Amino acid sequence: MAPYPLSEQMTAFVEKTVGFNSTDSSLAGLRQAYSEMCRAFTPPRPAGLYVVDFELAGVPLRSYQPPVPPSTNGVPCIVYLHGGGWVVGDLDSHDFICTELASTLGVLVIAVDYRLAPEHPFPAAFDDCLKVWRALRSGPFRLDPARTLVAGDSAGGNLAAALCLALRDAGEPVPCAQVLIYPGLGGDHRLPSRSECVDAPLLSSSDVDCYHALYLRGTRQPGAYAMPLLANDYSGLPPALVAVAQFDPLRDDGVRYAERLNAAGVKATLYYGEGLVHGCLRARGQVAEVDALYETLSRYLTAKL
Repeated sequence: MAPYPLSEQMTAFVEKTVGFNSTDSSLAGLRQAYSEMCRAFTPPRPAGLYVVDFELAGVPLRSYQPPVPPSTNGVPCIVYLHGGGWVVGDLDSHDFICTELASTLGVLVIAVDYRLAPEHPFPAAFDDCLKVWRALRSGPFRLDPARTLVAGDSAGGNLAAALCLALRDAGEPVPCAQVLIYPGLGGDHRLPSRSECVDAPLLSSSDVDCYHALYLRGTRQPGAYAMPLLANDYSGLPPALVAVAQFDPLRDDGVRYAERLNAAGVKATLYYGEGLVHGCLRARGQVAEVDALYETLSRYLTAKL
């Protein structure tokens, strides 16, 4: 841990997380260990939040409706895409953040249970997210398009950025904003964070390569919908909040993406999370640096919604 000067609180969070590592390295073993770890960090849901699992466009979803009266112009909404390297994660793994966003912001949150690699490599997860976004425009909720945005962490941040590119390219209305939390965007392996954080806690550079290989299985030439940093044009995309973790091999993916958006005239706010590690969203209420990240997320989302 020497090269990564983490706070005591963050060190304790990392140790608790690593305690769930499985000796069973099969895919099923990894998924089970990840689920158990996520459960250990998921607090009980607050009273009054109406949570329903349903399916739309053939994709399982979960909606979180806070006890607020519906607005006459339609409801504000966050479509949330979970992280997990496109390989692990589901509706339960990120219940903690969807609950938090719905209850603290008083907005509808819809979580997407996209298909996972390697059984369903690219473009399956991307296709699922795009199908859901398009289906939500016509129902079953009366969403206010001017206050509907996409958010995601890690692989979910990748899918959120790819979704925005695809909608823009198709000439369709884009989300009112994109919120990407320590996203993996297909940055070059020569980016400084890949070597500076080669063995960073909770995500190493070799982990990144492994997840990419599983997600891109069978994709000869990945394009921008697989890896958004391969795009040639960033104009016309929604404004963005890009939050990165200091000790994360993916840090410079987010930094580079924010720079390219700003260069294209898109307002991108970069939050450089000092002392943060990849996957630290689960440390809400346990680590001061993570609570500061949530405050930034909350301020940005409140302004957009």
